[in-house]
Amino acid sequence: MATDSWALAVDEQESTTKTIGNLRIMEAGDANLRQTDDDGNKSDEEEKEDRATQSLLNKLIRSNVVNNTNQVEVLQRDPNSPLYSVKTFEELRLKPQLLKGVYEMGFNRPSKIQENALPMMLAEPPQNLIAQSQSGTGKTAAFVLAMLSHVDLSLKWPQCLCISPTYELALQTGKVIEQMGKFYPEVKLAYAVRGHKMERGVKIKEQIVIGTPGTVLDWCVKLKLIDPKKIKVFVLDEADVMIATQGHQDQSIRIQRMLPKGCQMLLFSATFEDSVWKFAERVVPDPNIIKLKREEETLDTIKQYYVLCNSKEDKFTALCNIYGAITIAQAMIFCHTRKTANWLAGQLSKEGHQVALLSGEMVVEQRAAVIERFRDGKEKVLITTNVCARGIDVEQVSVVINFDLPLDKDGNPDNETYLHRIGRTGRFGKRGLAVNMVDSQRSMEILKTYERHFNKKIGRLDTDDLDEIEKIAN
Repeated sequence: MATDSWALAVDEQESTTKTIGNLRIMEAGDANLRQTDDDGNKSDEEEKEDRATQSLLNKLIRSNVVNNTNQVEVLQRDPNSPLYSVKTFEELRLKPQLLKGVYEMGFNRPSKIQENALPMMLAEPPQNLIAQSQSGTGKTAAFVLAMLSHVDLSLKWPQCLCISPTYELALQTGKVIEQMGKFYPEVKLAYAVRGHKMERGVKIKEQIVIGTPGTVLDWCVKLKLIDPKKIKVFVLDEADVMIATQGHQDQSIRIQRMLPKGCQMLLFSATFEDSVWKFAERVVPDPNIIKLKREEETLDTIKQYYVLCNSKEDKFTALCNIYGAITIAQAMIFCHTRKTANWLAGQLSKEGHQVALLSGEMVVEQRAAVIERFRDGKEKVLITTNVCARGIDVEQVSVVINFDLPLDKDGNPDNETYLHRIGRTGRFGKRGLAVNMVDSQRSMEILKTYERHFNKKIGRLDTDDLDEIEKIAN
């Protein structure tokens, strides 16, 4: 990775690995603690993986800002507006102490999302923005820079308000504010999160407040610590996580309705499904929009094959033949249930392979630790359920194996999960190999669905023919 890349700084930005031990992720009865039946046979789809946990995991495991291959699509509210994109931070004419903070964090040029978002966020008069941006693309640093830039130091009350769906995600954002504002100590930060007890009527003097929807609403309405009419910038982060959490959507809308007409509204979401769009449209009037075009072009660098099998034992034999015939830097193997993943990990370990196992009953810190070990090459094979289909970028992954084909919660083909699974290889412009295990007529039909959806031929591979396996690897 080049020395002028944002990648040099992410362990400081969105990945605060050093502070993982200080975060108390688990609560009594927390959804992160999985309940399972006697044979551990629940799929992760059935467990309804908690989005906030997944988002936090993504932040913790990022060791670099992702070199995103998506094209950015910008829809301006006013097509005649002279807004522009930037290639350097100097073009933004930032305060010197903020520019110094940006460079101190190791950020030497804007990431792709920031090239377009920062000019909009820093424009005068203020521009509203709805932006699609995954974890690791530098969006947290972008809206933090916007908040810090808009603060008026002469005013000793909250001017910028950022709400996050969970306590832990608020802490992550707060850490970025503290780091980027290192040379701007006049700007003060307050956390409106659980456990931060405040007396009624005591006015907050900090210019930036970050918190969770319920506590922020209390500070505005019950305790009257914040005057919402004085807020200039309102950031709603992780909108897709927010609306998946009961009560947060209504609380966020109530907060937004108290803000003044000229307040700048910035909303970020990793996904833009219909429910997120409807929410965004209610919260952000007259927005500029930044969308990421789908990453399906990554399939052009991935060779896809299927193997016919009769049982999981057959699948295991085929897997061993593949592994024995080609040189694999690192591999990811996806299973539908935790029971299958546990069995497969045991079988591969008996064969002498270094295996890491990742599944839904682990707390987020355990998962982050497993992924770190895999990224560092301490294990060559990562076996996982859908919990890990998204958000992992390991340059050395050369093979993805679908031990079980991905299905949605109703047992139907899941095109998006298939894309995300096999997209773990063929990254960074390299060639990748995806092998699908087919063990029934039904799974063959599912495979054909993926073939039609992505318009990509998936050829048959005979794993008993070692010459053929060696051929596809080359």
